[in-house]
Order: sequence, then C-alpha cells, then structure tokens
Amino acid sequence: MKVRLEIDGSLQEPEVVIKTPKDDATVQHLKNLLEKSTTADTIKCYQDKTEYFLKLDSILFIETADRRLQIHTADNIYTSTKHLYELADTLPGYFLQVSKSALINLYQVNALSKSISNCLISFRNSHKQIYASHRYYKQLQERLNEMR
Repeated sequence: MKVRLEIDGSLQEPEVVIKTPKDDATVQHLKNLLEKSTTADTIKCYQDKTEYFLKLDSILFIETADRRLQIHTADNIYTSTKHLYELADTLPGYFLQVSKSALINLYQVNALSKSISNCLISFRNSHKQIYASHRYYKQLQERLNEMR
C-alpha cells in the first residue's frame, strides 16, 4: 500500500481519498478507521433538564418522533436539539439511515427480521427494535455484510 501526502492551500479541511482496484473488507476497514478517528466520539443530548455527552458506540438508534429527535441507548431515551439530517452529516460511517426518520448504529445490530412490507431491526443487549423501510433495506444488508 502506498501512502502519499499532498498539501493544497485551497482546501478548507483535510480530504482523504482511497484509490483501490476493488472494494473489499480491508478497504472498508481502513475507511471505517479513518472515519472513526476524524469524528467526535460523543454527542450532546438531554434528559429532562440535564445535559449528557453520550459515547457514540452506546447509541442504538436515533429517530424523529413527535417532532423531537430521540437518541436511544440500551436503557434510556435522550433528546437533542438538532435535526436528523444534521446528525446524519456529522456521524461516522457506521451510522446508517434506515428510514425517513431513523438512523441506526450498525455495530449494535443483532438481528434483522424481514417481512414482505418491512424489516424489523433488533439490537444487542436491548429489547428495543425499529423498522427499516423497504427503500433502505438493500443498503442495510450490504453494509452489514461489509462489516462482518
């Protein structure tokens, strides 16, 4: 593997490009490592009037419900003042949109139960579940297969 550094004064922030003859598990692993190292590992959220800083790996999924952004961990539900699309742009690559109103942490997925109309996602060490819409199912399966 070759590693090369180019200095470009016109850039506002660093940009990493991986050039590869084929997409395989090694390339995906390298991509995931780079994404993890360049993003914050916590997210600010609230429960009642208390502000929390949750570690991203403790988050099962994030959804919009009742016009509020809810962040689900195995034991609790927190709220955020941000919009789902804002978080989707800033979260690392192991978070994936699975419906119009939900993002999941791919590392927390335990099982997929597919039916004709939708897909039910179960999470590790939790009773919580969420539905993935048919539109996002293929990408969900592909990403999970890449990670395993």
